Amino acid sequence: MSEIGGAATEGREILVQASGLMRAFEALAAASTGDSDREPLARVADRLAASVLRPLGGALGEPADNAPASAGSQDALSASLRQLAVKATRLRVRAGAAPALLEATAALQDLSCQLIADDEVRLLAHRSELATIQESLTPSIQCVPDGPYLLTNVETVTDWRGVSLDSLPQAALCRCGASQLKPWCDGSHSVVGFSDAKAPDRVPDRLDTYEGQHLTVTDNRGICAHSGFCTDRAPTAFRTGSEPFVAPSGARADEIMRAARECPSGALGYAPAGHDPAGFSDQTREPKIEVTLDGPYRVTGGIELLDGGARNAGASLEHFSLCRCGKSQNKPFCSGMHWYADFHDPPPPEEPTLFQWAGGFPALLRLTRRFYETHVPEEPLLATLFGSMSPDHPERVAAWLGQVFGGPPAYSDRYGGYERMISQHLDKGITLEQRALWVKLLARSADDVGLPADPEFRAAFVAYLEWGSRIAVENSKPGVHPPPKMPVPRWWWVCDAEPWTRAHATAELEPEAAVVLPGPDITPSYAEHIKALFRERDRDSMRFVFDLWSYEDVRTHADAILERLRAGTMPCDGAWPSDRVEVFERWVSAEAPA
Repeated sequence: MSEIGGAATEGREILVQASGLMRAFEALAAASTGDSDREPLARVADRLAASVLRPLGGALGEPADNAPASAGSQDALSASLRQLAVKATRLRVRAGAAPALLEATAALQDLSCQLIADDEVRLLAHRSELATIQESLTPSIQCVPDGPYLLTNVETVTDWRGVSLDSLPQAALCRCGASQLKPWCDGSHSVVGFSDAKAPDRVPDRLDTYEGQHLTVTDNRGICAHSGFCTDRAPTAFRTGSEPFVAPSGARADEIMRAARECPSGALGYAPAGHDPAGFSDQTREPKIEVTLDGPYRVTGGIELLDGGARNAGASLEHFSLCRCGKSQNKPFCSGMHWYADFHDPPPPEEPTLFQWAGGFPALLRLTRRFYETHVPEEPLLATLFGSMSPDHPERVAAWLGQVFGGPPAYSDRYGGYERMISQHLDKGITLEQRALWVKLLARSADDVGLPADPEFRAAFVAYLEWGSRIAVENSKPGVHPPPKMPVPRWWWVCDAEPWTRAHATAELEPEAAVVLPGPDITPSYAEHIKALFRERDRDSMRFVFDLWSYEDVRTHADAILERLRAGTMPCDGAWPSDRVEVFERWVSAEAPA
């Protein structure tokens, strides 16, 4: 491990201890009798092999798995793993940013925290110890050759909904697209043969400058991630399918400036006419990485990028997009190839909250910014009411809506909860006209920024706007006494009307699946024979009452279902053939076996 000089001896000690722990976890997994006990232990062993032994052994040029197994119970091994994570972290700080050591340290920190995730006290103490050891290091992202992105002291990593992913002081983000722990690295890059080379036929690195009446706009197509922010926000200035792409006087100056500031790749820049555009589109933000849905990592806040190669001409250093699918033509930067590589995150939950359905905090922030930046200034009734609001008011309202709609308690954590919200309305004297206009223009803003337009979501969304705004009017009257210490309300789908419980007229018809019916000498079971009789659209049309893909629900309602099947009123688009009804009758008569 020449890159860390005299620390090679300590690196070998970590390698040997990690090897012993790997063998011990393998032994515990082999001795376990149930899958629920065996699989987590086996995953720890596999991760130690892939993300600790492999990089350290490769850097040292020594065998990585020849140590005897450590002895002890799972609790004892977990304690040893925490001690090893601390040891590796201390070495990482002393020895510098050797990629192999950073990758191993990231895995050890992650695994040591996973094993005590249920013990909040120990977990917080361990995380705090690791953070204290690394506190002198500046936030950075290091690109490992043909490997992951290694994060140092990047405290804020969120998913596409704005929910924190609890990044550790040393962490490794997947770069190859193959990890089963997305967005975190699991060592898959070494298995799939990931290469971080740029494609020779990538879009050329060329900075184009467009002089407009009020603004100079710069654009480098070579670093564009094709997120569509510019064409969505100012389509008359940034024109899909037209040349030149940029029309610098094609929209209001504020629309062009906003589009350039929000360009996640850093390809766009602007400046007042006659000024140098360099740095004008940068903002002062806390270091943050957003893991977008099925797309790149969006980095903001000027996090230093190490070993990323030369930057494209005119590219921002404050904000940029890093490839996550492993297919970019301009690695490490995103080139939009995730659209063509069929790259996907794990599917969302089957029954999302309103917060998740809306698109999370980023979607709600687009909503509130559109409302306060565009619609409020145009309406004297509202401009008077909000004329002295704080600069971060849109962020506050978005955090409130997110918490109300089932998201994380961001508003309570940052601003103070229900009483803080109430304090913003006291003695404001909000009129009914102002309230009605607020609701109307927020609904219009939802259309503007593309919030989901299905009737179920909009019914719940507008219902909350009506309910919450009327309480705001009540609390704004002089001399009132709002009840103290009330919890932040939690809003849900209206009357359990949910988008996934309705058969949609616009959905493609589901092809009929072949169903093999049991012979007369076979007793039908729900799992093998009955569930397959119900199509997805049958399930959707009945989920307001019960779930046809739930054994307990179907068993409970079996007599009522059979009655409707016999009458030909279920399914709603045509009666079952008699042989299917007969199988269901036999199942009911056999007392509905699972």
